Amino acid sequence: MPEVQFSRAAAVDGSFTQMMSLEEIDTNIYRAGYVFEEPYALYGGQVAAQALMAAGLTVGEDRKPHSLHGYFLRPGNAAKPTVLQVFRDRDGRSFSARRVVALQEGKVIFNMSASFAQPVESPEFGEPLPVDEAPLGTWSKLPRMFGFEARTTEQVYDAKDYPLRFCARCTEDLGASQLLHQCALTYLSDISSGVGAYNTDEYTSDASLDHAVWFHHQPKVDDWLLYCMDSPAAQNARGLSRGLIYNRAGELVASTVQEGLMRVAATD
Repeated sequence: MPEVQFSRAAAVDGSFTQMMSLEEIDTNIYRAGYVFEEPYALYGGQVAAQALMAAGLTVGEDRKPHSLHGYFLRPGNAAKPTVLQVFRDRDGRSFSARRVVALQEGKVIFNMSASFAQPVESPEFGEPLPVDEAPLGTWSKLPRMFGFEARTTEQVYDAKDYPLRFCARCTEDLGASQLLHQCALTYLSDISSGVGAYNTDEYTSDASLDHAVWFHHQPKVDDWLLYCMDSPAAQNARGLSRGLIYNRAGELVASTVQEGLMRVAATD
């Protein structure tokens, strides 16, 4: 994958594939230099996807991510490069474990553990989702996301919150790299939270606290995926969101869980 030079690109012209191009600045240390001005904190899905890419660059091509668990520790700045340090915890016969620390201005903004595995033959089960249940309505660009579009039949709650059920895809050609497709799915997985559907006049969902993804089937993210979410619990200013991501054939390709902060709503 070619390295990308630092660029302050307009968000409307952003490229996901360029964003995923990392510069290797030392052994196990990478820099994400695709920067741009944005009035919000760095999108969590961006740093999570870049961290997964950095980890993936340190394992053999025969091993692909099967899970990741990350914690958002500080707000990031989209206008600044992010340094990604990878720790090679273990390479076993079947699995490789990696940890990634993402830094800006010398401070940790995100950390992640990821596990990679070789594909093996095994029994499979899973209840498929009927394809005709996919909500292919209208909804154009996904806010804050480069190179993605979405469709939904559900109402968008407001400028901040998103539906619990929608179809999305990357409009860029992601090629044959399974790692790049899994990074794209990770990027997508943080765009919405089931917690947002339960916002009230008194409380509203705020920053993400932690995020996890399990990959079940090889995703093809430049084709339509269906994202279904719910929120089973909220307490102690934290709300839990669960997600299931299906491909066009109705196969479950990934599961997600995220915990978000619930804050007292701002008043005028």
